[in-house]
This record gives sequence, C-alpha cells and structure tokens, in this order.
Amino acid sequence: MNARQTTPRPGTAGELRPGRASGEELVPHDLGAIDLEELVDRAALLTRVDRKYLLERVNVPGILSGLDPNTRVLDIAGLRTQDYRSTYLDTPDLDGYHSAATRRRRRFKVRTRTYVDSGLCFLEVKSRGPRGQTVKDRIPREGVCGPRAGLTGAERGWVDSRLGALGRAPGTAATLEATLDVRYRRTTLLMGDGSGRATVDSDLEWTTPQGRGLSRPDLVIIETKSGSRPCDLDHLLWAAGHRPARVSKYATALAALDDSLPANRWARVLRDRFTTAS
Repeated sequence: MNARQTTPRPGTAGELRPGRASGEELVPHDLGAIDLEELVDRAALLTRVDRKYLLERVNVPGILSGLDPNTRVLDIAGLRTQDYRSTYLDTPDLDGYHSAATRRRRRFKVRTRTYVDSGLCFLEVKSRGPRGQTVKDRIPREGVCGPRAGLTGAERGWVDSRLGALGRAPGTAATLEATLDVRYRRTTLLMGDGSGRATVDSDLEWTTPQGRGLSRPDLVIIETKSGSRPCDLDHLLWAAGHRPARVSKYATALAALDDSLPANRWARVLRDRFTTAS
C-alpha cells in the first residue's frame, strides 16, 4: 500500500488523545440538552439526505454560534461529546470503496460502530435510496467490536440479505475483512425547529490493519441530516461560504492512505485538505 503525501499521525497508532474539551468547545455552551431516547423519537432519520462539509476547526465555533437558540445537544450521562469508533469492512477487491469512487447507484458501506463511552456496538449497512437518500440498516452486536472482531454466521446472513437487494452475489459477506479503523469525537445536534439533525466530528484519526495512520485534529466534518429540505445549519454554512464537500470518512481517508486507488471523485479534497505543503 502506497500512501499519498499526508499529514503524519502523532502518538501511538489507534490511541485517542485524552480529554473532551476539544469537541465540546465547538458548540455554544448555552444550548439545551436532549437525551438519546428523545432524539431517536424525534429525528431517527435512518432514511435521509446527508450533506457533508469539511471545515478548518478554527472556523467552526463562529458558524455554530448562529444556531437557533432552541437547538439542542445530545447529552449522554453528562457528556455532550461522545467517543466513536467505526471499523469498515470491504471485499478483497474493495468493492465498497470502488462503488463510492465511481458513484454507482447501488453503492454500499459495511461497518461496525462502537459507542465507546457506553460500550454499545452495532453492525451497519449503508446504501443509497432511489432518490439519493442515505439508507442505514443496523443490528446490535454482542461482545467485542473492533478491527479484529469478525462477523458471526448470523451477521453474515443479515449483511447478505441487505447486499442482495443491491445486486450483490450471495456469500459476499463471508469475504468481508477490516480495511480501515476510524476514531473521532462527535457532538450531535437537533435543529431548533426539529426539521433535522447534525453531527460535528472532530479529532479525526484513521488506522489501516497494516498500521498506517492519519490524524487531522485541525479539521472538522459537519454532516447535516434532514429530509428533502436543507436544515437551518445548512443555511448558516452556505451564508459563511461553505458548500457540501465530497468527503467520506471511509473512502477519502483510504484514498489518502493508498495512492494506488482511483480517487478522482475526491481529488480536490485530497489536494486541499489531506496533503502537506511541499
């Protein structure tokens, strides 16, 4: 695996830096809280339109200061920023990656997601709906999640049932293997009018099974999740001159770490955000 010129990753591979203020300081402190049960009840949005924005960290607090005062922040056990870990699974030929790189209509991602603070873990399949919406199916997992936690027979059957609807051959799930581990901190917002939600991901770190790593603490990915209409945060970002970016925590980072992969779709982001100055 050859790496594009990337910003080196400090510290021990796969180790999160201590402290939580780095995520919480990005969002106004005076916004009200919402618990997970109410958030899911009001805005689960497993079928939705996602818009992603890649920002310099220093620019985020100023934009979020314009949020509707009725915006609420997910609070779990007193924490407004939660630690996440996602392990992406792909075929030996990286069919999931290539389906995103070539914008196939039936593209997919398979991953495990661990909510580190609670220990909850899910197996997820993400795909595209007929109108471009993101569709996410998931089931809870028991035991250990992470790069070395293989799928059970029941889980492979569940994944195959989802991928089969996308035209994938039976048995595809048995070929899946861990390709990228992602760690980050997430703050989740419910828009003031309840029309959608948004996530603010910071302290982004990626590690391949081979131990190659990438860290971008200077970048933040904001993702809005709504129905067909943009939410309030979209309008704030547009007013500040930001437009949705072609960025994927899986595919863009994998392309940054392996320059043998086709990456035309993310060429601008890779050039502007994931390379060091010469």
